[in-house]
Amino acid sequence: MAMTKSNCFKVGMGVVIAALTGIQKAAAQAPTLSVEPSRLPRLGTIDERFQSYNVEMLEVTGGNFWKPYRASVSAPSTRSAAGTGNIPGGRNPDLYEYRAPIDLMNLRLRTLAAALAPAYVRVSGTWANTTYLAENDETPSAPPSGFSAVLGRERWKDVIDFAHAVDARIVTSMAISPGVRDAAGLWQSDQARRFIAYTRSAGGRIAAAEFMNEPTLAAMGGAPKGYNAAAYGRDFKAFHAFIKASEPDLIVLGPGSVGETTASQSSMQYGSEAIRTRDMLAASGSGIDAFSYHHYGATSQRCSGMPGQTTPEAALSEEWLARTDQTRAFYQTLRDEFEPGKPMWVTETADAACGGNPWASTFLDTFRYLDQLGRLAKAGVQVVAHNTLAASDYGLLEEQTLRPRPNYWAALLWRRLMGTTVLDAGAHNGTHLYAHCRRGVPGAVTLLAINTDRTTATILRLPVTSERYTLSADHPQSAGMKLNGTALELGQNDDLPHFVAVRSQPGSLEIAPATITFLTIGDAGNMACD
Repeated sequence: MAMTKSNCFKVGMGVVIAALTGIQKAAAQAPTLSVEPSRLPRLGTIDERFQSYNVEMLEVTGGNFWKPYRASVSAPSTRSAAGTGNIPGGRNPDLYEYRAPIDLMNLRLRTLAAALAPAYVRVSGTWANTTYLAENDETPSAPPSGFSAVLGRERWKDVIDFAHAVDARIVTSMAISPGVRDAAGLWQSDQARRFIAYTRSAGGRIAAAEFMNEPTLAAMGGAPKGYNAAAYGRDFKAFHAFIKASEPDLIVLGPGSVGETTASQSSMQYGSEAIRTRDMLAASGSGIDAFSYHHYGATSQRCSGMPGQTTPEAALSEEWLARTDQTRAFYQTLRDEFEPGKPMWVTETADAACGGNPWASTFLDTFRYLDQLGRLAKAGVQVVAHNTLAASDYGLLEEQTLRPRPNYWAALLWRRLMGTTVLDAGAHNGTHLYAHCRRGVPGAVTLLAINTDRTTATILRLPVTSERYTLSADHPQSAGMKLNGTALELGQNDDLPHFVAVRSQPGSLEIAPATITFLTIGDAGNMACD
């Protein structure tokens, strides 16, 4: 049948009308949030070093750490002869790859870390439990009996210099392996005393310390055979007495547990040798200054034989993101019972244990990264230390080039825009909305809107002008990220890019599917932010 001009016009108009109808339906289906920034109530405050990071003790000494996914897990690992002893107990050596000590003098590393200041740098991890501090400037070629690694004094001096250069206060933990114990198996403070004294003599200071890293997994972490809650309680009391007598200003953190969201979760994931936090706290008694724990929502694909795996398809789901709250609620209940009123710190966290999943280095994990900060700040957690700054797949920086990954850019925006006063943005189904007073601008408010829906936009209504910073990517698992449509990259001389906002007039703003938006409202007039 031949088409007349009239028929063509009717068909064309039909397409236009159908398209407009589709847009109207989509707009009608999009959830709409209305926020009055001037009226958002104050919830509380967080530490100025709330957003912090880990540099593994293993990175400082050099040794075997999680093999990146770019290397085949089935292929034999590259391991140094000196480092073969520092594989955690029961682990497959082929999951690891040797790293030379991190260069903490590297200018790019220092520039990027300093941009996140002020922060805490936690130098700990599984390997810290079994690391020996050299007695003098001559570093032994192999660790003494009862240890698995050696920390040369010059390496620790690099940590101290790095911390000064990037405005990061040092957090750590003590060695607890057989090498620091007497004939009866009791923990001795000699090594800890030398560690703290050398730090002070080199111009540094340990701001906070856990007795050990992840005591719930003591057997995996190098504790003596048969180590249990009673042994932890006895050792913690000795550690606490030593610290309070010699370093009373040092913040005692503890217990630093991991792997529990129910009373039986730790043993389910890590076997019968796992120790319950409740039992440890009952044995150790009170004495911590802040309650610390670790959170990983899953174990990575790298550790495929362990339960608790997840998928990239689940990365934006409420079930996945809510695991942050589940873990926090579990440990908060124990805090309330054994150490009521003590502040809570998350001293280690990332998307997944065992070095992170393959998508930990992509935009897809940025939703978890920022949502986790928002949730924990809202719940009153004081410090959150991401693992790691620049090692394995969950590092904020790519470990070979030290180039920023999407989570680094997100961290930098948080640092620049989100202040220490937390506001209540209310509960909104389908969109995660957080609010803080804007950093450094009296009366101003910053909103963080995270749209985890992959297909539907969210409409946000504001009665005032705002400045918009939207994070997006060409693909959820992209290694790059865009700010307001422009790729984020370092400049020629490692200069950080200028974050240019888009001005939005009062009224409705669309938060596109699978995007993250910071909105700053300079004239919010919120009295909690004065």
